[in-house]
Amino acid sequence: MFRPAALFIGLRYTRAKRRNHFISFISLMSMLGIALGILVLITVLSVMNGFDREIEKRVFSMVPPISVSSFSNAITNWQQVENTLRKYPKIKAIAPFVSGEVMLTTSNLVQPALITGIIPEAEKNISELANKIVQGSLTSLTPESFGIVVGEELANRLDVGLGDKITVITPRVSLSLAGVTPRLKRFTVTGIFRAGSGFGFDTSLAFINLADAQKLFEMGTSVTAIHVKIDDAYAAPKFAEQLTVALGQNAKVTDWTQQFGEYFRMVAQEKAMMFFILMLIILVAAFNLVCTLVMVVNEKESDIAILRTLGATPRMIMAIFIIQGSIIGVIGTLLGVAGGIALALHVTEVVNWIEHILHVQFLSSSVYFLDYLPSHLEWVDVWRISLSALILSLLATLYPAWRAARTEPVEALRYE
Repeated sequence: MFRPAALFIGLRYTRAKRRNHFISFISLMSMLGIALGILVLITVLSVMNGFDREIEKRVFSMVPPISVSSFSNAITNWQQVENTLRKYPKIKAIAPFVSGEVMLTTSNLVQPALITGIIPEAEKNISELANKIVQGSLTSLTPESFGIVVGEELANRLDVGLGDKITVITPRVSLSLAGVTPRLKRFTVTGIFRAGSGFGFDTSLAFINLADAQKLFEMGTSVTAIHVKIDDAYAAPKFAEQLTVALGQNAKVTDWTQQFGEYFRMVAQEKAMMFFILMLIILVAAFNLVCTLVMVVNEKESDIAILRTLGATPRMIMAIFIIQGSIIGVIGTLLGVAGGIALALHVTEVVNWIEHILHVQFLSSSVYFLDYLPSHLEWVDVWRISLSALILSLLATLYPAWRAARTEPVEALRYE
């Protein structure tokens, strides 16, 4: 006889017979329910991972992980601070900058903006601004040329293009015989960048040369702060604490999480909630599996009684039905994982095809930051989902198997 006997009998009980089509149908539905739940869960988490990655690209391409400034909003000895920062191996790039809020005007149009004075060569190592220029170039920002690079949406609102003039009005004022007048300076548009929608980079940011910004804001040789780039942006909060201690009490060290951390926390919370909500689909399938095995136990009472009279122990009977339910769970898990991986890897193409067939657009870049459905499959999610489904399937078999093990042979065979 095939050994072990519990495995042999459990495999035989999973096969359909003419007189138990209903039970076989319920077993099939339980299996498909587990597979569907896993497929949906893998796909949804992959889509959320895709959105998370797109947000990361947009934020980290424009916002450095760490900024070092002072409580007086000006660093006079910034070269000394820069030399101190270069001693840390984690720091990959450093760039000083001058920034301030201004009003940009052209003809009768006015727009607020945050203008930043940069060194173009140093900025290339800090952010991807140079790669996002769609017109002109970042190297056009030379000292005393008073060129300006603006976001694409900001340029549209001001109705300007390359070579047009923009008047920059600062909050600082000048005293003259005519009274108090605001400081203003005319700049020439030498570049337009496109960072993408969602965070207002294209509508509120403008860049000029560092030397021009120092003159515009009357900073002398001082800078507002220093941008710092490190390997792991997610380690920025802890590393910022180390820099605060090293640079002293006069230093003010901030990281990206203070400005954009809420977006990532929101995505992480939504991902966790979606995981638990969609796990309910698998949980429902596990309940169906319980019902299936209970009906099987009721139908097989005579078989169980005969096995008990032949010497089968309650543990062996319990193992038979655990194996039967586990087989259903394993097959459903494998089907769900295979389907989930396939759909997660091609969900962008599938959605694009559906949009093309139905002539509709499900996503708008003005609402969801993107006009397509991104997807990024993480194998950690696949393993976590698979393991959860297998555990639920195993737990679902315990009660029916325990009930089968308690079957009394005399009672089961009384009316046979």
